[in-house]
Amino acid sequence: MNARSLLTGLILVAVLSAQAKITLPAIVSSNMVLQRNTTVVLWGWADPNEKFTLEVSWVEDPIKAKADADGNWKIEVATTGSKEEQTIEIKSQGETINLENILFGEVWLCSGQSNMVMPIRGFDGQPTHGSNEAIAKSANKNLRLFVVPMLGSKTPWKDVGKETNWEVASQESVWKFSAIGYFFGQQLQEILDVPVGLIQSGRGGSRVQAWISKEALSEFQEVNIEDADMSKSRIVPTAHFNGMINPIIPYTLKGVLWYQGESDFTRPDLYKVLFPAMVKDWRARWEIGDFPFYFVQIAPYFYKKPDAFNTNTNSAFMREAQLQCVDLIPNSGIAITLDAGEEFNIHPAKKKEVADRLLYNALSQTYGYEYVDGISPVYDSMEVTEEGLLLKFKNVDRGLFAYDELNGFEIAGEDHVFYPAKAEIVNRRVVLVSSEEVGQPLAVRYAWSNWVVGTLYEDSYLPASSFRTDDWEDATRAQKEE
Repeated sequence: MNARSLLTGLILVAVLSAQAKITLPAIVSSNMVLQRNTTVVLWGWADPNEKFTLEVSWVEDPIKAKADADGNWKIEVATTGSKEEQTIEIKSQGETINLENILFGEVWLCSGQSNMVMPIRGFDGQPTHGSNEAIAKSANKNLRLFVVPMLGSKTPWKDVGKETNWEVASQESVWKFSAIGYFFGQQLQEILDVPVGLIQSGRGGSRVQAWISKEALSEFQEVNIEDADMSKSRIVPTAHFNGMINPIIPYTLKGVLWYQGESDFTRPDLYKVLFPAMVKDWRARWEIGDFPFYFVQIAPYFYKKPDAFNTNTNSAFMREAQLQCVDLIPNSGIAITLDAGEEFNIHPAKKKEVADRLLYNALSQTYGYEYVDGISPVYDSMEVTEEGLLLKFKNVDRGLFAYDELNGFEIAGEDHVFYPAKAEIVNRRVVLVSSEEVGQPLAVRYAWSNWVVGTLYEDSYLPASSFRTDDWEDATRAQKEE
């Protein structure tokens, strides 16, 4: 080889080295929270077969890594319970990436539609209770927030579609963050006294199909979105899984908070199939087992169908389906919101109450707080007595409770016509329901309307869900006399 060829070769090597670039997904960045005391995944992209090292502050020796033939790389590294700030330095032949101010803690994904997305500041003309106080007290170096941009895609993205990054909790970052997510995370951080990382990935008006991968959804319906209008991604099957969930897999989580269903309320039977399928698919893709999945039952709202009773326009059927999903989804729990809705506002202001109930689920079921009650009373069985129908409930170790009179109960006989009923708590454990209009009662329904205010609680102030003791398809409600 002559001198000129050698010089050309050296210049080419130098140029290629200078162009070599390691890229990280947006969610792997400074200020992030890594799940503590477990094995986490770090990943990204580089030139094919490129070798590099990672120096992580909590591991003594550098970690050697190599991109595959397609330029993908992924490593696993064990974390600890240290509360000290950590760093990661990634070194390749021509580049160094420094990630700083990293903490170990509890990482929760907050997903769903608008009631999960609704920020601390609220929406225009739709406030969040306690927003000013929350914002004023929001500065917290041990609480970190990451917002996935609200974008849909026809194919699974490797990274989010817009620039974003982890932020330390402050007035500037909190006012625009999910109110439910923030109230949950702020309290969890205080109670556990460890850092908490919250990932917000939600989109208002989205249907459950939008959050399911093509592979999982194809088991239930044909998925062909080549010609889909992505400006309407919230109703496009798989679109938000592709653009908002796939890009953050496999970032290691502790669990998921989910609030969605208003856009699917007329399809409760389908939801009861698709929602558990979505959870199963997410868990399989994250490859960290059946992580906790706590979700919110949709709140009462008039839905422009005030007289709905036994049709798919009655959201009580959806609330029933969501409650049944607790038994269909392992390691799950539900926050009942029967007392937290607003008749003419689908975005109720009581977001902290909802966050509290999700928190109680997590504390009691995930973090082992034995004396924290996280589970609402659930209808169990019915007994016919001379006085009326006696209803028994599960999860009432401390008894049942009502602030004032019990309302919202209806009773029917063999004609399947439901009449308003009197209900009273007996011996603090059971509910007796009766009506002078029904001589031989056979069934009870509670809070079986779009708009209703729940009145039945257990002693930890957790409300009971809507429920029915029948499965009649021909039930009707007695007409009120004019």
